[in-house]
Amino acid sequence: MSWRFFKACFGTSRWLMLLVAIIGFSGFSLKDGKRTVQDFSLKNTDGKFVSLKDYPEARGFIVVFTCNHCPFARLYPPRLNALNSRFKPLGMPLIAISSTDPVQYEEDGYEQMVEKASKEGFNFPYLFDEKQVVARQFKAQKTPHAYVLWKEAGEWVVKYNGAIDDNGAAPREVKTSYVADAVNALLENKTVAISETKSIGCQIYFSN
Repeated sequence: MSWRFFKACFGTSRWLMLLVAIIGFSGFSLKDGKRTVQDFSLKNTDGKFVSLKDYPEARGFIVVFTCNHCPFARLYPPRLNALNSRFKPLGMPLIAISSTDPVQYEEDGYEQMVEKASKEGFNFPYLFDEKQVVARQFKAQKTPHAYVLWKEAGEWVVKYNGAIDDNGAAPREVKTSYVADAVNALLENKTVAISETKSIGCQIYFSN
């Protein structure tokens, strides 16, 4: 169903009102036709708080919503380490965020996050979105759910969101690495060919 359909049904003025309502609900801001997100500050597993402004030299970010308990999310730590090792030196560091309610899943409590990050040798920040504020802002739906942000005129623009790649179960059988492809395109000043895919994983349930 296209925007032309809505314009035909509701007229131009009502269509614009509907568009604003949808963008507002999505958790993204719309500026000059671009989806942007705001900075945040969340507690890392080392006890320090991390925000995007802590990386003044960053050209963009890979932000991945993940968690401890989800079988799909458990498949990806080695790939997240690889993405960070590959792209952080190029100005595109990876940040992982857990927004799963620990009341529903005790495995996703902060202490368990600290243990997992240490045990699996995370080379990237693993942040605790205790009040699920950041997940709501990004409109994250599943774990894992990846976003590629790019800095434009001081704003963090969402250039890609969705799955990390096309094969969670078998890394060696991956045919399309959505996140890596998006980052490479941006670093080469090219348009991201695939800007959105469906994230596959465990649903993020919001407490309120």
